[in-house]
Amino acid sequence: MIKKLKNRTDLENLKESILKKKDKKKHCIIVSSGTCGQTSGSEKVIEKFKDEIKKQDMGKQVELKVTGCHGFCEVEPVALIQPEGIFYQKLKAEDVPEIISETIVKGKVIEKLLYSDTETGKKIPYEKDIPFYKKQSRIIFGNNVLIDPTSIDDYIGIGGYEALGKVLFKMKPEEVIEEVKKSGLRGRGGGGFPTGKKWGFCRQAEGDVRYVICNADEGDPGAYMDRSLLEGNPHSVLEGMIIGAYAIGSSEGYVYIRAEYPLALKNLEKAISQAEGYGLLGKNILGSDFNFRVKITRGGGAFVCGESTALMASIEGRVGEPRAKYVHTIESGLRDKPTNLNNVETWANVPMIISRGAGWYAKIGTQKSKGTKIFSLVGKIKNTGLVEVPMGMTLREIIYDIGGGIPGGKKFKAVQTGGPSGGCIPEELIDLPVDFERLAEAGSMMGSGGMIIMDEDNCMVDVAKYFVDFLREESCGKCVPCREGLENMYNILAGITEGRGKEEDIGLLKELSEVLSEGALCALGTTAANPVMSTLRYFPEEYESHIRDKKCPAGVCKELVLYSIIEEKCNGCGLCRKKCPAKAISGEPKKVHVINQAECIKCRQCFEVCRFGAVKIE
Repeated sequence: MIKKLKNRTDLENLKESILKKKDKKKHCIIVSSGTCGQTSGSEKVIEKFKDEIKKQDMGKQVELKVTGCHGFCEVEPVALIQPEGIFYQKLKAEDVPEIISETIVKGKVIEKLLYSDTETGKKIPYEKDIPFYKKQSRIIFGNNVLIDPTSIDDYIGIGGYEALGKVLFKMKPEEVIEEVKKSGLRGRGGGGFPTGKKWGFCRQAEGDVRYVICNADEGDPGAYMDRSLLEGNPHSVLEGMIIGAYAIGSSEGYVYIRAEYPLALKNLEKAISQAEGYGLLGKNILGSDFNFRVKITRGGGAFVCGESTALMASIEGRVGEPRAKYVHTIESGLRDKPTNLNNVETWANVPMIISRGAGWYAKIGTQKSKGTKIFSLVGKIKNTGLVEVPMGMTLREIIYDIGGGIPGGKKFKAVQTGGPSGGCIPEELIDLPVDFERLAEAGSMMGSGGMIIMDEDNCMVDVAKYFVDFLREESCGKCVPCREGLENMYNILAGITEGRGKEEDIGLLKELSEVLSEGALCALGTTAANPVMSTLRYFPEEYESHIRDKKCPAGVCKELVLYSIIEEKCNGCGLCRKKCPAKAISGEPKKVHVINQAECIKCRQCFEVCRFGAVKIE
C-alpha cells in the first residue's frame, strides 16, 4: 500500500529504500515498448521473455524492465542487456530463448541480432558505440531507457521529484522563476518564447486564480516527440508542471492530450494516480501548504487546437477556434484567468534545470538557444527515429552522422523543419546550425521538432502543395486571410502541378503569402506560407519547369510526366509487366516491353521495380 510522503525527508528515505532493493548483480533486460515498439511486435517479445524467465526459473538472476521508446524506431523492437550494454535489434519472439541461454547464461553475444553500421556493415555489440546514439546528448529522453513508465518508484529511484522537494522547501517562487530565466530555456512547442519570462509575466498578472496547462496536442505530420515522452516518462512532465504551478501561484493544471495517443494517455493517468497516492499531487504536497491538482482533457484531433487560445477554448467545451493575440493568455487565458501554457518537452526540462542548476543547462547549446532539442527524423532517411541533440548541431551531423544519410544511394535534396508551417531547407544549407534564429533566417522554424528528409525523387512544388492542403483542411476558417488565402494558394499550386500553371502564378503566390503572414488571426495562418515561400526561394527552377516547360523534374506530378521503356536497356524480364496494376505494359519474355500511354496511370511502379534502369521518366 502506498504511503503518503509527509515531508522531503520521507521522499529521500523512499528513494534510499528503492535503491537498496535493487540487486546490482542481476542482469537487466530492458525492452522498449512505446507505440513504435508495440507496432513492430514488442509485446510478443516481452511475453516470451516473461515465459522464458519463468520456464528456466531465472527470476532471481534476471530482471525484465519494460520501458517507453528509446528513440531508434527504425530497428524496433530492441532490447538492451545490462550491465554489459549489449544492444539487440529487430527482435522476434523466437529470438528470446537464445538471448536467455547464450547471452544471460553464457555471456555470449549473438551476432545476428546486432546492429550493422550503415556505412561499413560492421556489427556493433554495444549501444554506446552505435552511431545513432554516439552524437546525441539525451539528458531528457535518455531517462526513457532507465524507467518503467508505469512505476513511480522507478522515477523516484533516478532522482525523480527531488527538484520538487527542493523548490518547495528551499526556494521562493520568484527564485524558481529566476533560475528558469537564467537557464535560457525557451518553449519547445514552436514559438521559442523564454520560459522563465512567461512564468514571470503570469505570476505578476492580476487575479487570485491561475492555471497551468501542458500542451500535448502534437499534430505536426511526422512528429511524435511529445507522445514518446509521455509514454516513457510521464512523471518528468508532471514534476515540471508542479514546479511551474508553484512558481506562478497556481493550484489547478490541465494536460490537453490527443485522443489518438492511447498509450500516452494510459501512462499519464496512472502517473497522476500514483503521484496523488504519494502526496506529490493534491493538497499539502510533501507536507507543505502548496496545493495542486492535474486534470486531463482529450482533444478531438483538430490541428488548430495546438494553438494556445484554441486549445483553451476546447478545454472550456467550446469550438476550438483561436482568438486575437492582443489579449495575452498569461493575463486572460483559460476561463479568462491568467494561464501559463508550455508543451510536453518544455515541462520535462524543468526538473533537470532545478536539480542540476541553471548554469549547467546554460552551457549546453548556443548563445540564444540553450539546452537540447528532441527531433523526429522521418522521411527519406536510413535511421528513422527520435534524436536529442544540443542546440546548434548542424543539419549535416543530424542527417548523416546520426540519421545515417539517404537510403538507396539517392541524393539529399531538402529537409522540412517545423511542421506543416515550416520551411524546406536545401542541400546548400546542410551545414546550417540548428537553433531558433538560424532556422528562422533560412525561412523555416524550429516548431515542435519535426524533420522530414527529402531526396532527389521529391518534387518541391508538390511538397508545398501537400503542406498547404494539410493546413487548408485543418484551418478553423474563422479569419478570412487563412480561410480564403489557403484555398486560393492550394488551387494555384494544384494548377501548377497539373500543367495549368501561368507565369503570373508566382506573383500571386507571393502576394497571398504576404496577406497570410500579416493578416491571419493565429500562428497557423501567419506561418502557413513558409512551405511555399521557402520552395520558391530555394527551388525556383522547379516552379519554372512546371510552368514554362510543363515538366516535373522529379517525375512526381502525374499530369507532367511520361513513362517509357528504353529499348537498349530492356531485357524482357517481365517484372514491370507483372507489377503494373493497370495492365498497361505488354511484351513477350526476353523481348522489349512497351507501355500503353492511354492505359498508364503513372503510378511509378514500373520505374521502382526495374533493375536495369530501362524505365525512363520524362
